[in-house]
Amino acid sequence: MSTARDWAELLRLPALFTVPGDALAGAATTGLHPNRRTLLAIGSSLCLYEAGMALNDWADRTEDAVERPERPLPSGRIAPPAALAAATALTAAGLTLASRAGRTALAVAGALAGTVWAYDLGLKHTPAGPAAMATARGLDLLLGATATAGRGNAPRARAAAPSAAVLAAHTLAVTEVSRHEAQGGSSTTPLAALAATTALGHAVGRGGWPGSLRRGDGIRQGAGPGPESGRGTGPDRRPHNPASQALRAGLALAYVGTTAKPLFHAVLNPSPPLTQRAVGGGIRAMIPLQAALSARAGAVGTALLTAALAPAARKFARKVSVT
Repeated sequence: MSTARDWAELLRLPALFTVPGDALAGAATTGLHPNRRTLLAIGSSLCLYEAGMALNDWADRTEDAVERPERPLPSGRIAPPAALAAATALTAAGLTLASRAGRTALAVAGALAGTVWAYDLGLKHTPAGPAAMATARGLDLLLGATATAGRGNAPRARAAAPSAAVLAAHTLAVTEVSRHEAQGGSSTTPLAALAATTALGHAVGRGGWPGSLRRGDGIRQGAGPGPESGRGTGPDRRPHNPASQALRAGLALAYVGTTAKPLFHAVLNPSPPLTQRAVGGGIRAMIPLQAALSARAGAVGTALLTAALAPAARKFARKVSVT
């Protein structure tokens, strides 16, 4: 009989702490405070992420029986039909929550769900696999932006595109490394990932790309329906806020620090254990990256809230593997 720990291992529960920051970073780029629709986007993201985890192990159950027989499905602790049913139910729940945030949010969530299923069922072991995974993370951030902005606020939602691209680029680098976590490989992939994540950290720390929307950026306050739409930018979203600039730089440094050490070890010795550790570091680094993106948009409170998830992610990762 399956236990709660078996399901926690299947669903890689510690990795869940890396999910809310996607929607929060997306919300920050709109220049609006997080609202009820943001919470719906977070709930949708969590469901779709866990659907992908369950579906991933269901699709890889034959391969895992050889390479990772201790996993819940090949070890017999969870039956494959149960994993597939969980993936289906979680996908339906994620789409239902997104639909309550509006049609645009549902459309983005639908694209995200389609990408997740396509990756797990077909694209994962093809050259398009890393790009599909990167697309999924970018769409997750856009889900938070479109849900927060609401109907009729497309310019605010579009402002999330640069941040989504940064998150997607990080995901692409980590996914390329993860393709070698079972067998190990050459030093080239972790070295390329190390260079990419360092460059991303530098760009986020400096804020060197077109900015997110803030008060006075040419969008009428109150545009779009709902009481949350016109809340403006608030005291933690002032342009040129020294506090947000310092926080952004510190979080960008934390992001690079979280990724650099395990990747460097994998460069020196690309064995399966060190490669898996590098992948785990890349997954945990999502949190300071998301927080830095929020700080870059001037949302200091959102950045601090996101960063506060990191200690919990580290604590639970010691009990259940995130890879």
